[in-house]
Amino acid sequence: MVEDIEDLYELSPVQQGMLFQSLYAPQSGVYCVQLSCLLRGDLDIRAFVRSWQQVLARHTILRTAFFWEEISKPLQVVHRRVALPLEEQDWRGLSTIEQATRFEALLESDRTRGFELSMAPLMRLALIRTAEDSHRLLWSFHHLLLDGWSVFLLFKELFAVYDASTRGRRLQFGPVRPFRDYIAWLQQQDLSRAEDFWRASLKGFSVPTSLSLEMNSTAMGAGSSHGEHRFDFSENTTNALRLLARRHQLTLNTLIQGAWALLLSRHSGEHDVVFGVTAAGRPTDLREADTMIGLFINTLPARVQIAGAEPAMSWLRRLQEQQAEQRHYEFTPLTQVQRWREGARGEALFESILVFENYPVDDAVRERSSEQDLQIADMRFHEQTEYPLTVVVAPGKKLTLRLGYDSSRFSRSAIERMAGHLQELLNSILDNPQQLIAGLRLLTADEERQMLYEWNETGRAYGSESLTQLFEAQVERTPEAVAVVFGGEEVSYRELNERANQLAHHLQSLGVGAETLVGILMERSLEMVVSLLAVLKAGGAYVPLDPEYPSARVSFMLADAGVSVVLTQARLLGEVKGGEARVVSVDSEWAVIGGESRENP
Repeated sequence: MVEDIEDLYELSPVQQGMLFQSLYAPQSGVYCVQLSCLLRGDLDIRAFVRSWQQVLARHTILRTAFFWEEISKPLQVVHRRVALPLEEQDWRGLSTIEQATRFEALLESDRTRGFELSMAPLMRLALIRTAEDSHRLLWSFHHLLLDGWSVFLLFKELFAVYDASTRGRRLQFGPVRPFRDYIAWLQQQDLSRAEDFWRASLKGFSVPTSLSLEMNSTAMGAGSSHGEHRFDFSENTTNALRLLARRHQLTLNTLIQGAWALLLSRHSGEHDVVFGVTAAGRPTDLREADTMIGLFINTLPARVQIAGAEPAMSWLRRLQEQQAEQRHYEFTPLTQVQRWREGARGEALFESILVFENYPVDDAVRERSSEQDLQIADMRFHEQTEYPLTVVVAPGKKLTLRLGYDSSRFSRSAIERMAGHLQELLNSILDNPQQLIAGLRLLTADEERQMLYEWNETGRAYGSESLTQLFEAQVERTPEAVAVVFGGEEVSYRELNERANQLAHHLQSLGVGAETLVGILMERSLEMVVSLLAVLKAGGAYVPLDPEYPSARVSFMLADAGVSVVLTQARLLGEVKGGEARVVSVDSEWAVIGGESRENP
């Protein structure tokens, strides 16, 4: 109803992109964000719900829906009042394992349920009682409404209101700046300078960096589905990474971005890679931007060029300078950047994005002292983007990385290997910050052992036959089969063996036998193959000589090796000068050689 509408304004470019993706795949779970946590203590559910309603009443974005049908531009519509959906369940009769299994199923069904984007609020709560003094909270909302920093602000406000309510007090908040002010700020920005910057940044780049990972053949053609792999660095490694960044005046974000760029380079074989990064998007010239609630983040391309001969630290410092310059243009819509790049043909600029969550939600949780009635634990985000691969970095006591991926494209084992490679690169930088980029370690210890040892366990027992005996046995088996093809001429095993035997007998007549070295200076030809076999059949060993070598070098090699006989071709006789070696022109002297026996020596 019209009287229920408080405000109406346009979407940001990021919101427009998310709206399109959500409408395009309504049951894919894309951009349905889920936050789950454990609430320990005596939870007053009625006070908890009232606290939520007070927060919704204060922030317009939480009462916002989206309209797009039969209008030229989509709009966000703020309602005066909304009721937050709440579902309560009691799982106290289930074991811990059963509760965990059922919660994973709930996450999946809730994510694919999605939201009716024209109906506010685009959020809902599920409150599950798991023990007498324990509840599992699932807060689901559409990413159109909030970014991570806003979630952090809302959670602090929510529990401040709840704590006051359960103590019979009422908090007095000052006015909040509505999200529409940010939309107005965006519309005032001049994109001309941004265009110059992005055109220069992407000059010469046109093809998205390939994600050369193991494809998930079992799911091919089954449609898109979502998988996630999560791992934590140890506290010691986390502290070491922070110390390294601080010592070299780097941000932890730069360190992670650098490692990710190197990983993409190693996997793709490219020295010029592009991936997406999220910018906070809260402009410093917009008053109170850091306390506003809404969706401010923007995803933009990060182009990184890797010079293998450069020390890691100097390269990372240059990367950080590049990030600082890009920050001035982080309000630019990705769709515009896409149009400005050279040779834009509608392809995506990147297939992977890296999200650095620089908001201390976990710290806010830990700040709740033991004196408070309600404790928060095990807080987790669950989110799915439209990109094939999303890396989310959450700094905390332990650095956490989540790799969300399209499981219809990539196997879990490939993603787990990639996570291991990222860890190894960071550990390698820690071990030697001045190491050249090309020398940084990628493979895990298990992979290195597999490549160097397991895949090289190729030893086997061979028979006592020599190469010539094996060849002669093949002649017996298939005498008329084609053995050599050169140009338009074919030679059978029988013919090749007979010619080699004739030359071998001739060599023996020249004194060639065991430990005799015979030089072979020939171009690729049938004569060369005959000569190689003949030397071995005569009992000698051959010394290959490249016809492209200068004659002086050939003469030196013959003298240095003590070669007694040289086999060559008539057109190369001029390349063999001086020395004591007997020179035989195989092609021009064949009338003599062909008179020798055709039997095996």
